[in-house]
Amino acid sequence: MDNTREILKKIRRLELRTRARVEAAFSGQYRSVFKGRGMNFEEVREYQAGDEVRFIEWNVTARLGEVRGEAYVKKFTEERELTVLLMVDISGSGDFGSVEQSKRELAAEAACVLAFSAIRNNDKVGLLLFSDHVELFIPPLRGRRHALRIIREILFFQAKGRGTDIAGALERLNRLIHRRSVVFLVSDFQAEDYSKQLSIAGRRHDLVAMTLVDPREETLPDMGTVRLEDAETGEILEVATGSAVVREAYAAAAVKRAEKLSQELRRASVDRVSLRTDRDWLPALQTFFKNRERRAGVKA
Repeated sequence: MDNTREILKKIRRLELRTRARVEAAFSGQYRSVFKGRGMNFEEVREYQAGDEVRFIEWNVTARLGEVRGEAYVKKFTEERELTVLLMVDISGSGDFGSVEQSKRELAAEAACVLAFSAIRNNDKVGLLLFSDHVELFIPPLRGRRHALRIIREILFFQAKGRGTDIAGALERLNRLIHRRSVVFLVSDFQAEDYSKQLSIAGRRHDLVAMTLVDPREETLPDMGTVRLEDAETGEILEVATGSAVVREAYAAAAVKRAEKLSQELRRASVDRVSLRTDRDWLPALQTFFKNRERRAGVKA
């Protein structure tokens, strides 16, 4: 009972903190950035000057055009409701954090803001937790109680796997969610061979990568010889951090990983929000929203 009470207190504190930040930071940006991402086919009508050729309905044009001498186009209406899916990596590496919070706690806070932004706009929000396999799927629904359940699972779900399979999670996403959705993929991206699935998901959905980084994954301090354990494989290595050559090689490898990830995301045309455990994550999310607004030509 005490454990349950503590869990509820933590979720409540997180809700209050992030709700205030949603109100202060986004005030309409969420909806303006993502509105119009989905379109519903409504009817076929006669072609008018200025209509885009790609919307011509060739079957109807072939059938009726011979009689009336007109081309016909598809008419669409904007979907008013958005579906938001949070894909959160809960592999072993997410438990790491060299500062005040772990990558998983950082992911939970950012996901909480996104969940409450969706609920505030009466949109559906769902959750997919994954490690080296899909651990949990919660279908998109509306409502505060539903959002609180999602936050609880992100914070406290006990993963059975330790590794990271982004490719498998994206494949599962495409099987489960057929309607175009706004998908936030929250991960440290410590995985291999997911570029194909990333491109497919990026075409089917409005996919945003939220990358998690801890400063100790980029640089090593001089601490003498230390034993490091890989959180996902359990492999233990002795590292001579007192050696400048070792520290430089470690930093160079981190830069190489970061560059490879950036290239993968660019090739797949996937937007990115970089979140760090040693910095306030909210400015990065605000910058993302502002950039999306600017690109879409939407005034805040």
